Amino acid sequence: MTDLPFALVGAGPAGLAAAKTLTEQGVAFAGFEMHSDVGGLWDITGPRSTMYETAHLISSKRMTEFTDFPMAAEVADFPSHRELKAYFSAFADRFDLRRHYRFNAEVVSAEPPEEAGGEGWRVRWRDVGADGGELQEGRFAGLIIANGTLSEPNMPTFDGEFDGELIHSSAYRSPSQLAGKRVLIVGAGNSGCDIAIDAVHHARCCDISMRRGYHFVPKYIFGKPADTIGGAIRLPMWAKRRIDGTILRWFTGDPRRFGFPEPDHALYESHPIVNSLVLFHAGHGDLKVRPDVERFEGRTVHFRDGTSADYDMVLAATGYRLHYPFVAREHLNWANGAAAPHLFLNAMHPARDDIFVLGMVEASGLGWQGRHEQAELVARYIAGLREGSAAAEKLKAEKAAGFERLTGGVDYLDLPRMAYYVEKNAFRTAVKARIAALRGEGA
Repeated sequence: MTDLPFALVGAGPAGLAAAKTLTEQGVAFAGFEMHSDVGGLWDITGPRSTMYETAHLISSKRMTEFTDFPMAAEVADFPSHRELKAYFSAFADRFDLRRHYRFNAEVVSAEPPEEAGGEGWRVRWRDVGADGGELQEGRFAGLIIANGTLSEPNMPTFDGEFDGELIHSSAYRSPSQLAGKRVLIVGAGNSGCDIAIDAVHHARCCDISMRRGYHFVPKYIFGKPADTIGGAIRLPMWAKRRIDGTILRWFTGDPRRFGFPEPDHALYESHPIVNSLVLFHAGHGDLKVRPDVERFEGRTVHFRDGTSADYDMVLAATGYRLHYPFVAREHLNWANGAAAPHLFLNAMHPARDDIFVLGMVEASGLGWQGRHEQAELVARYIAGLREGSAAAEKLKAEKAAGFERLTGGVDYLDLPRMAYYVEKNAFRTAVKARIAALRGEGA
Protein backbone atom coordinates (compact mmCIF):
# COMPACT_ATOMS: atom_id res chain seq x y z
CA MET A 1 0.00 0.00 0.00
CA THR A 2 1.14 3.56 -0.68
CA ASP A 3 2.28 5.80 2.16
CA LEU A 4 -0.03 8.61 1.07
CA PRO A 5 -2.68 9.65 3.62
CA PHE A 6 -6.27 8.51 3.30
CA ALA A 7 -9.05 10.99 2.58
CA LEU A 8 -11.80 10.83 5.23
CA VAL A 9 -15.14 12.37 4.25
CA GLY A 10 -17.41 13.50 7.09
CA ALA A 11 -17.15 14.69 10.70
CA GLY A 12 -20.34 13.23 12.12
CA PRO A 13 -20.37 10.29 14.56
CA ALA A 14 -18.90 7.75 12.11
CA GLY A 15 -16.32 10.22 10.79
CA LEU A 16 -15.19 11.19 14.27
CA ALA A 17 -14.90 7.51 15.26
CA ALA A 18 -12.77 6.98 12.16
CA ALA A 19 -10.58 10.00 12.90
CA LYS A 20 -10.00 8.74 16.44
CA THR A 21 -9.19 5.14 15.50
CA LEU A 22 -7.03 6.05 12.50
CA THR A 23 -5.00 8.34 14.76
CA GLU A 24 -4.64 5.58 17.35
CA GLN A 25 -3.37 3.17 14.68
CA GLY A 26 -0.94 5.68 13.21
CA VAL A 27 -2.69 5.83 9.82
CA ALA A 28 -2.24 9.25 8.23
CA PHE A 29 -5.38 10.87 6.87
CA ALA A 30 -6.90 14.20 5.88
CA GLY A 31 -10.49 14.90 6.90
CA PHE A 32 -13.03 16.83 4.83
CA GLU A 33 -16.24 18.28 6.27
CA MET A 34 -18.58 20.57 4.36
CA HIS A 35 -19.87 22.22 7.57
CA SER A 36 -17.87 24.61 9.75
CA ASP A 37 -17.59 22.16 12.66
CA VAL A 38 -18.10 18.57 13.78
CA GLY A 39 -21.41 16.86 14.57
CA GLY A 40 -22.87 15.89 11.21
CA LEU A 41 -26.65 15.94 11.03
CA TRP A 42 -26.87 16.58 14.80
CA ASP A 43 -25.79 20.16 14.17
CA ILE A 44 -29.04 21.68 12.94
CA THR A 45 -27.14 24.60 11.34
CA GLY A 46 -25.22 22.27 9.02
CA PRO A 47 -25.82 22.55 5.26
CA ARG A 48 -26.99 18.92 4.97
CA SER A 49 -28.55 18.52 8.40
CA THR A 50 -32.06 17.07 8.42
CA MET A 51 -32.57 17.81 12.10
CA TYR A 52 -35.64 19.55 13.53
CA GLU A 53 -36.02 21.62 16.69
CA THR A 54 -37.89 19.02 18.72
CA ALA A 55 -35.68 16.05 17.77
CA HIS A 56 -34.26 13.75 20.45
CA LEU A 57 -32.49 10.42 20.42
CA ILE A 58 -34.86 7.47 20.17
CA SER A 59 -32.34 5.25 21.95
CA SER A 60 -31.12 6.07 25.45
CA LYS A 61 -27.79 7.79 26.02
CA ARG A 62 -26.21 4.77 27.75
CA MET A 63 -27.08 2.49 24.84
CA THR A 64 -25.89 5.02 22.25
CA GLU A 65 -22.75 6.75 23.57
CA PHE A 66 -19.13 5.90 22.79
CA THR A 67 -17.87 3.57 25.53
CA ASP A 68 -14.68 5.52 26.16
CA PHE A 69 -16.51 8.85 26.22
CA PRO A 70 -19.73 8.49 28.22
CA MET A 71 -22.26 11.30 28.31
CA ALA A 72 -22.36 13.36 31.46
CA ALA A 73 -24.72 12.33 34.26
CA GLU A 74 -26.74 15.53 33.86
CA VAL A 75 -27.50 14.78 30.19
CA ALA A 76 -31.09 13.59 29.72
CA ASP A 77 -31.87 9.91 29.13
CA PHE A 78 -32.95 10.82 25.59
CA PRO A 79 -30.84 13.87 24.68
CA SER A 80 -31.93 16.62 22.33
CA HIS A 81 -29.97 17.47 19.21
CA ARG A 82 -28.47 20.43 21.08
CA GLU A 83 -27.03 18.16 23.76
CA LEU A 84 -25.69 15.82 21.10
CA LYS A 85 -24.04 18.62 19.16
CA ALA A 86 -22.26 19.56 22.40
CA TYR A 87 -21.35 15.91 23.00
CA PHE A 88 -19.65 15.51 19.62
CA SER A 89 -17.87 18.83 20.05
CA ALA A 90 -16.53 17.63 23.40
CA PHE A 91 -15.56 14.28 21.86
CA ALA A 92 -13.55 16.09 19.17
CA ASP A 93 -11.87 18.20 21.87
CA ARG A 94 -11.06 15.20 24.07
CA PHE A 95 -9.29 13.31 21.28
CA ASP A 96 -7.95 16.41 19.46
CA LEU A 97 -9.68 15.55 16.19
CA ARG A 98 -10.37 18.95 14.62
CA ARG A 99 -6.73 19.41 13.63
CA HIS A 100 -7.15 16.60 11.10
CA TYR A 101 -10.03 18.26 9.26
CA ARG A 102 -10.43 20.80 6.54
CA PHE A 103 -13.82 22.39 7.36
CA ASN A 104 -16.17 24.13 4.91
CA ALA A 105 -14.77 21.77 2.30
CA GLU A 106 -17.12 19.81 0.05
CA VAL A 107 -15.67 16.77 -1.71
CA VAL A 108 -17.02 16.78 -5.26
CA SER A 109 -15.17 13.88 -6.88
CA ALA A 110 -12.91 10.97 -6.06
CA GLU A 111 -11.24 8.86 -8.74
CA PRO A 112 -9.18 5.72 -8.17
CA PRO A 113 -5.62 5.45 -9.51
CA GLU A 114 -6.65 3.55 -12.65
CA GLU A 115 -8.84 6.49 -13.67
CA ALA A 116 -6.80 9.34 -12.20
CA GLY A 117 -3.64 8.44 -14.08
CA GLY A 118 -1.20 8.55 -11.18
CA GLU A 119 -0.36 7.35 -7.72
CA GLY A 120 -3.31 7.13 -5.35
CA TRP A 121 -6.82 8.48 -5.58
CA ARG A 122 -7.39 11.96 -6.98
CA VAL A 123 -9.81 13.77 -4.69
CA ARG A 124 -11.24 17.15 -5.62
CA TRP A 125 -12.99 19.53 -3.25
CA ARG A 126 -14.19 23.10 -3.12
CA ASP A 127 -14.52 25.51 -0.22
CA VAL A 128 -18.18 25.96 0.72
CA GLY A 129 -19.28 29.55 0.48
CA ALA A 130 -16.43 30.69 -1.71
CA ASP A 131 -17.43 32.52 -4.88
CA GLY A 132 -17.70 29.83 -7.51
CA GLY A 133 -16.02 27.35 -5.20
CA GLU A 134 -12.64 27.04 -6.93
CA LEU A 135 -11.69 23.36 -7.17
CA GLN A 136 -8.69 22.02 -5.30
CA GLU A 137 -7.29 18.53 -5.52
CA GLY A 138 -4.91 16.16 -3.81
CA ARG A 139 -3.64 12.60 -4.00
CA PHE A 140 -4.56 10.04 -1.35
CA ALA A 141 -3.93 6.39 -0.57
CA GLY A 142 -7.63 5.76 -0.53
CA LEU A 143 -11.07 6.99 0.41
CA ILE A 144 -12.94 6.49 3.68
CA ILE A 145 -16.56 7.59 3.31
CA ALA A 146 -18.36 8.56 6.52
CA ASN A 147 -20.80 11.21 5.37
CA GLY A 148 -23.89 9.60 6.91
CA THR A 149 -27.03 7.93 5.67
CA LEU A 150 -29.76 10.46 6.50
CA SER A 151 -29.21 13.47 4.26
CA GLU A 152 -30.60 12.62 0.82
CA PRO A 153 -34.43 12.71 0.89
CA ASN A 154 -36.38 9.79 -0.51
CA MET A 155 -39.28 11.75 -1.96
CA PRO A 156 -42.01 9.56 -3.43
CA THR A 157 -44.00 10.46 -6.51
CA PHE A 158 -47.74 10.91 -6.12
CA ASP A 159 -50.50 10.72 -8.69
CA GLY A 160 -52.20 14.05 -9.28
CA GLU A 161 -51.24 17.55 -8.17
CA PHE A 162 -51.42 18.97 -4.68
CA ASP A 163 -52.21 22.69 -4.52
CA GLY A 164 -51.07 23.13 -0.93
CA GLU A 165 -47.60 22.85 0.55
CA LEU A 166 -45.82 19.56 -0.17
CA ILE A 167 -42.50 19.04 1.63
CA HIS A 168 -40.21 16.22 2.72
CA SER A 169 -39.42 15.87 6.41
CA SER A 170 -35.84 16.92 5.61
CA ALA A 171 -37.22 20.45 5.10
CA TYR A 172 -38.98 20.46 8.45
CA ARG A 173 -37.27 22.48 11.16
CA SER A 174 -39.83 23.95 13.53
CA PRO A 175 -43.43 23.45 14.69
CA SER A 176 -44.07 27.01 13.49
CA GLN A 177 -44.20 25.56 9.96
CA LEU A 178 -47.35 23.68 11.00
CA ALA A 179 -49.19 26.44 12.81
CA GLY A 180 -52.86 26.70 11.91
CA LYS A 181 -52.64 24.22 9.03
CA ARG A 182 -54.48 21.03 8.20
CA VAL A 183 -51.56 18.62 8.05
CA LEU A 184 -51.15 15.14 6.61
CA ILE A 185 -48.02 13.22 7.57
CA VAL A 186 -47.19 10.52 5.02
CA GLY A 187 -45.08 7.81 6.65
CA ALA A 188 -45.06 6.57 10.21
CA GLY A 189 -41.38 6.07 10.90
CA ASN A 190 -39.80 7.58 13.97
CA SER A 191 -39.44 11.04 12.42
CA GLY A 192 -42.97 10.95 11.03
CA CYS A 193 -44.41 10.12 14.44
CA ASP A 194 -42.28 12.80 16.13
CA ILE A 195 -43.53 15.43 13.69
CA ALA A 196 -47.10 14.20 14.07
CA ILE A 197 -46.85 14.96 17.80
CA ASP A 198 -45.62 18.47 16.96
CA ALA A 199 -48.59 18.84 14.63
CA VAL A 200 -51.05 17.74 17.32
CA HIS A 201 -49.96 20.72 19.41
CA HIS A 202 -49.44 23.33 16.69
CA ALA A 203 -51.46 22.47 13.59
CA ARG A 204 -55.17 23.00 13.09
CA CYS A 205 -55.52 19.23 12.73
CA CYS A 206 -53.28 16.30 11.85
CA ASP A 207 -53.73 12.93 10.14
CA ILE A 208 -51.05 10.33 9.50
CA SER A 209 -51.03 8.11 6.41
CA MET A 210 -49.55 4.63 6.82
CA ARG A 211 -48.76 2.09 4.12
CA ARG A 212 -48.10 -0.65 6.67
CA GLY A 213 -48.35 -1.28 10.39
CA TYR A 214 -45.45 -1.07 12.82
CA HIS A 215 -44.55 -2.31 16.27
CA PHE A 216 -44.55 0.50 18.86
CA VAL A 217 -42.08 0.64 21.73
CA PRO A 218 -42.43 3.07 24.66
CA LYS A 219 -39.33 4.99 25.69
CA TYR A 220 -39.76 3.98 29.32
CA ILE A 221 -40.64 0.64 30.88
CA PHE A 222 -40.83 0.28 34.66
CA GLY A 223 -39.45 3.82 34.90
CA LYS A 224 -36.27 3.00 32.97
CA PRO A 225 -35.33 3.53 29.31
CA ALA A 226 -36.83 0.59 27.48
CA ASP A 227 -33.63 -0.30 25.63
CA THR A 228 -31.77 -0.84 28.92
CA ILE A 229 -34.18 -3.55 30.11
CA GLY A 230 -32.93 -7.12 29.79
CA GLY A 231 -29.79 -6.24 27.83
CA ALA A 232 -27.50 -8.34 30.03
CA ILE A 233 -29.12 -11.60 28.91
CA ARG A 234 -28.62 -12.66 25.29
CA LEU A 235 -31.59 -14.62 24.03
CA PRO A 236 -32.29 -16.38 20.74
CA MET A 237 -34.45 -14.23 18.52
CA TRP A 238 -37.56 -16.38 18.91
CA ALA A 239 -37.39 -16.03 22.70
CA LYS A 240 -36.58 -12.33 22.55
CA ARG A 241 -39.58 -11.71 20.32
CA ARG A 242 -41.87 -13.65 22.63
CA ILE A 243 -40.71 -11.89 25.81
CA ASP A 244 -40.43 -8.42 24.31
CA GLY A 245 -43.75 -8.80 22.52
CA THR A 246 -45.45 -9.67 25.80
CA ILE A 247 -43.93 -6.63 27.52
CA LEU A 248 -44.99 -4.36 24.66
CA ARG A 249 -48.57 -5.59 24.88
CA TRP A 250 -48.52 -4.76 28.61
CA PHE A 251 -47.36 -1.21 28.00
CA THR A 252 -48.82 -0.26 24.62
CA GLY A 253 -51.76 -2.61 24.19
CA ASP A 254 -52.98 -3.30 20.68
CA PRO A 255 -52.38 -0.27 18.40
CA ARG A 256 -55.21 -1.47 16.16
CA ARG A 257 -57.61 -0.14 18.80
CA PHE A 258 -56.53 3.37 17.79
CA GLY A 259 -56.82 2.76 14.04
CA PHE A 260 -53.25 1.66 13.31
CA PRO A 261 -52.91 -1.20 10.82
CA GLU A 262 -51.61 -4.56 11.96
CA PRO A 263 -47.87 -5.02 11.25
CA ASP A 264 -47.12 -7.26 8.27
CA HIS A 265 -43.85 -8.36 9.81
CA ALA A 266 -42.55 -9.89 13.02
CA LEU A 267 -41.01 -7.79 15.78
CA TYR A 268 -37.47 -6.65 14.81
CA GLU A 269 -37.90 -7.41 11.09
CA SER A 270 -38.16 -3.63 10.71
CA HIS A 271 -37.10 -0.81 12.99
CA PRO A 272 -39.79 -0.40 15.67
CA ILE A 273 -41.38 2.97 16.36
CA VAL A 274 -40.01 4.26 19.66
CA ASN A 275 -42.88 6.55 20.51
CA SER A 276 -45.81 6.02 22.87
CA LEU A 277 -47.18 9.57 22.53
CA VAL A 278 -48.50 8.85 19.05
CA LEU A 279 -50.69 6.11 20.54
CA PHE A 280 -51.72 8.43 23.37
CA HIS A 281 -52.89 11.15 20.99
CA ALA A 282 -54.57 8.73 18.60
CA GLY A 283 -56.47 7.38 21.60
CA HIS A 284 -57.55 10.92 22.48
CA GLY A 285 -58.76 11.64 18.96
CA ASP A 286 -56.06 14.26 18.35
CA LEU A 287 -54.55 12.24 15.54
CA LYS A 288 -56.39 10.25 12.86
CA VAL A 289 -54.77 7.30 11.11
CA ARG A 290 -55.30 7.12 7.35
CA PRO A 291 -54.37 4.43 4.81
CA ASP A 292 -51.93 4.89 1.93
CA VAL A 293 -52.38 7.86 -0.41
CA GLU A 294 -53.96 7.08 -3.77
CA ARG A 295 -53.84 10.52 -5.44
CA PHE A 296 -53.97 14.28 -5.03
CA GLU A 297 -56.65 16.55 -6.41
CA GLY A 298 -56.18 20.23 -5.56
CA ARG A 299 -56.07 20.28 -1.76
CA THR A 300 -57.95 17.01 -1.50
CA VAL A 301 -56.07 13.80 -0.77
CA HIS A 302 -57.76 10.58 -1.81
CA PHE A 303 -56.83 7.45 0.12
CA ARG A 304 -56.81 3.83 -1.00
CA ASP A 305 -59.85 2.93 1.11
CA GLY A 306 -61.99 5.35 -0.89
CA THR A 307 -62.03 8.13 1.74
CA SER A 308 -60.67 11.63 1.21
CA ALA A 309 -59.88 14.79 3.17
CA ASP A 310 -58.60 18.31 2.56
CA TYR A 311 -55.19 19.54 3.76
CA ASP A 312 -53.02 22.63 3.61
CA MET A 313 -49.74 20.73 4.00
CA VAL A 314 -48.59 17.25 3.11
CA LEU A 315 -45.32 16.32 4.80
CA ALA A 316 -43.61 13.20 3.43
CA ALA A 317 -41.70 11.47 6.23
CA THR A 318 -40.55 8.84 3.78
CA GLY A 319 -36.93 8.39 4.75
CA TYR A 320 -33.62 8.81 2.98
CA ARG A 321 -31.44 7.23 0.33
CA LEU A 322 -27.76 6.42 0.54
CA HIS A 323 -25.92 9.18 -1.25
CA TYR A 324 -22.24 9.16 -2.19
CA PRO A 325 -22.34 11.48 -5.21
CA PHE A 326 -18.60 12.10 -5.39
CA VAL A 327 -17.63 8.51 -6.23
CA ALA A 328 -18.87 6.21 -9.00
CA ARG A 329 -21.07 3.37 -7.81
CA GLU A 330 -18.96 0.66 -9.40
CA HIS A 331 -16.08 1.55 -7.08
CA LEU A 332 -18.32 0.74 -4.09
CA ASN A 333 -19.39 -2.74 -5.27
CA TRP A 334 -22.84 -1.26 -5.76
CA ALA A 335 -24.84 -3.40 -8.19
CA ASN A 336 -27.41 -1.85 -10.50
CA GLY A 337 -30.79 -1.66 -8.79
CA ALA A 338 -29.40 -2.40 -5.33
CA ALA A 339 -30.35 -0.08 -2.49
CA ALA A 340 -26.90 -0.27 -0.89
CA PRO A 341 -23.34 -1.33 -1.72
CA HIS A 342 -22.47 -4.95 -0.87
CA LEU A 343 -19.56 -4.61 1.54
CA PHE A 344 -17.95 -6.97 4.03
CA LEU A 345 -19.23 -6.06 7.51
CA ASN A 346 -20.97 -3.14 5.77
CA ALA A 347 -17.61 -1.38 5.38
CA MET A 348 -15.02 -3.23 3.29
CA HIS A 349 -14.89 -3.77 -0.47
CA PRO A 350 -14.35 -7.43 -1.36
CA ALA A 351 -11.58 -6.71 -3.86
CA ARG A 352 -10.19 -3.26 -3.02
CA ASP A 353 -8.28 -2.07 0.02
CA ASP A 354 -8.37 1.61 -0.86
CA ILE A 355 -12.04 2.42 -0.35
CA PHE A 356 -14.17 1.94 2.78
CA VAL A 357 -17.60 3.07 3.97
CA LEU A 358 -18.25 3.72 7.66
CA GLY A 359 -21.61 4.23 9.34
CA MET A 360 -23.57 2.50 6.57
CA VAL A 361 -25.02 0.14 9.14
CA GLU A 362 -28.25 0.07 11.11
CA ALA A 363 -29.40 -2.25 13.87
CA SER A 364 -31.68 -1.92 16.86
CA GLY A 365 -29.40 -1.10 19.79
CA LEU A 366 -26.15 -0.82 17.80
CA GLY A 367 -25.38 2.68 19.05
CA TRP A 368 -22.33 4.72 18.19
CA GLN A 369 -20.10 2.18 19.92
CA GLY A 370 -21.00 -0.39 17.27
CA ARG A 371 -19.94 2.12 14.64
CA HIS A 372 -16.76 2.91 16.60
CA GLU A 373 -15.89 -0.80 16.48
CA GLN A 374 -16.48 -0.83 12.73
CA ALA A 375 -14.13 2.14 12.39
CA GLU A 376 -11.51 0.47 14.59
CA LEU A 377 -11.67 -2.65 12.42
CA VAL A 378 -10.97 -0.63 9.28
CA ALA A 379 -8.18 1.39 10.92
CA ARG A 380 -6.47 -1.75 12.25
CA TYR A 381 -6.89 -3.47 8.89
CA ILE A 382 -5.22 -0.62 7.00
CA ALA A 383 -2.39 -0.50 9.54
CA GLY A 384 -2.05 -4.30 9.43
CA LEU A 385 -1.74 -4.36 5.65
CA ARG A 386 0.98 -1.74 5.78
CA GLU A 387 2.82 -3.75 8.40
CA GLY A 388 2.33 -7.00 6.48
CA SER A 389 0.52 -8.73 9.34
CA ALA A 390 -0.77 -12.27 8.79
CA ALA A 391 -4.12 -11.36 10.41
CA ALA A 392 -4.70 -8.56 7.90
CA GLU A 393 -3.84 -10.84 4.98
CA LYS A 394 -6.23 -13.46 6.34
CA LEU A 395 -9.01 -10.87 6.57
CA LYS A 396 -8.24 -9.74 3.03
CA ALA A 397 -8.68 -13.29 1.77
CA GLU A 398 -11.86 -13.75 3.81
CA LYS A 399 -13.65 -10.76 2.32
CA ALA A 400 -12.52 -11.68 -1.18
CA ALA A 401 -14.00 -15.18 -0.82
CA GLY A 402 -17.59 -13.92 -0.59
CA PHE A 403 -19.94 -13.05 2.25
CA GLU A 404 -23.51 -12.30 3.24
CA ARG A 405 -24.94 -9.45 5.27
CA LEU A 406 -25.07 -10.35 8.97
CA THR A 407 -28.81 -10.51 9.56
CA GLY A 408 -28.50 -13.09 12.34
CA GLY A 409 -31.29 -15.07 10.75
CA VAL A 410 -33.74 -12.16 10.88
CA ASP A 411 -35.86 -11.84 7.74
CA TYR A 412 -35.78 -8.06 7.39
CA LEU A 413 -38.35 -6.33 5.23
CA ASP A 414 -37.29 -5.95 1.61
CA LEU A 415 -37.13 -2.16 1.69
CA PRO A 416 -34.34 0.22 0.63
CA ARG A 417 -33.94 1.54 4.18
CA MET A 418 -33.46 -2.02 5.45
CA ALA A 419 -30.84 -2.91 2.82
CA TYR A 420 -27.94 -2.29 5.22
CA TYR A 421 -29.68 -3.48 8.39
CA VAL A 422 -27.86 -6.06 10.50
CA GLU A 423 -28.60 -7.95 13.69
CA LYS A 424 -26.70 -6.20 16.49
CA ASN A 425 -25.26 -9.21 18.30
CA ALA A 426 -24.20 -11.04 15.14
CA PHE A 427 -22.60 -7.90 13.74
CA ARG A 428 -20.73 -6.79 16.86
CA THR A 429 -19.53 -10.33 17.58
CA ALA A 430 -18.09 -10.62 14.06
CA VAL A 431 -16.45 -7.20 14.13
CA LYS A 432 -14.92 -7.67 17.59
CA ALA A 433 -13.57 -11.12 16.68
CA ARG A 434 -11.70 -9.68 13.72
CA ILE A 435 -10.42 -6.74 15.78
CA ALA A 436 -9.07 -9.25 18.29
CA ALA A 437 -7.32 -11.16 15.49
CA LEU A 438 -5.75 -7.95 14.15
CA ARG A 439 -4.55 -7.20 17.69
CA GLY A 440 -2.89 -10.58 17.77
CA GLU A 441 -5.12 -11.90 20.53
CA GLY A 442 -5.72 -15.64 20.68
CA ALA A 443 -3.02 -16.36 18.13
